Amino acid sequence: MDFDVIIIGGSYAGLSAALTLGRSTRNVLVIDAGQPCNRQTPHSHNFLTHDGERPADIARVAKEEVLKYPTVRFLKGKAISAERIKGGFSIEIESKESFTARKILLATGLKDVLPDIKGLAACWAISAIHCPYCHGYEVKNEKIGLLMNGEHAFDMARNLYLWNKDLTILTNGKSQLNAEQTEKLKSKSIRILEEEIIELEHENGQLKNVVFKNGERLNLKAIYVKPEIEQHLNFNEQLGFELTELKTIKVNEQQQSTAEGVYAAGDCTTIFRSLPIITAAGTMAAVMINKELISEDF
Repeated sequence: MDFDVIIIGGSYAGLSAALTLGRSTRNVLVIDAGQPCNRQTPHSHNFLTHDGERPADIARVAKEEVLKYPTVRFLKGKAISAERIKGGFSIEIESKESFTARKILLATGLKDVLPDIKGLAACWAISAIHCPYCHGYEVKNEKIGLLMNGEHAFDMARNLYLWNKDLTILTNGKSQLNAEQTEKLKSKSIRILEEEIIELEHENGQLKNVVFKNGERLNLKAIYVKPEIEQHLNFNEQLGFELTELKTIKVNEQQQSTAEGVYAAGDCTTIFRSLPIITAAGTMAAVMINKELISEDF
């Protein structure tokens, strides 16, 4: 094998794992395409000692720390295929180069599939946000929208009411809220608008107005969105591990997937996409991988 471990994905989970494995003197290759999901996010929060810093700055410093360990190598590129071979795995990248390793750690994040609304992609992770614990404090007591429907809209509105009292649910079509939920929301002065949205007017990603099909506009400070998610890679088909009903990689408490020798950590395994959570998962995965390698070799 070329390496003890190949880590696919060089953001927080991958970096955390690489640090732990480097300190365990393991030969590690980190393959990273350089497209983290938070690349537009101006500030990161809820991460001790880094609150308010740019995610890119945190990752840059982390990579510098990891590279102090001589057995860790970084390779910029996109993994395109994975194959189980005798003694481990073979990973091919876009340049057609292949590398082998005894164990694989997938830290590939998730792909956010946003509704097809003009301006939404430009606002994503800036003023079109997904998590009050990550971004809620910065827009507290402001006029906020929720681009969602049904049970999720009700649950999110209930949570957001702690931060914001001026809330408008934008169902972007017929409301799927039941009568009881609708009445409860109205009792809290939470509005429900069913008009179809055609555009988010913004300035450099900062939301100004939601524009509806009927020509009306609604001025908002920010809008919460629940995108669909997809895995960046179809390695579940190639390596035979399972996905959950939420399309995340199914792992146990040791970050092991359902395929032998394949571990996963970070956003690709959970909908709780918070830096401390995914960083801790990367560390756990690395410890368990190292333990398995020790067990095999002793």
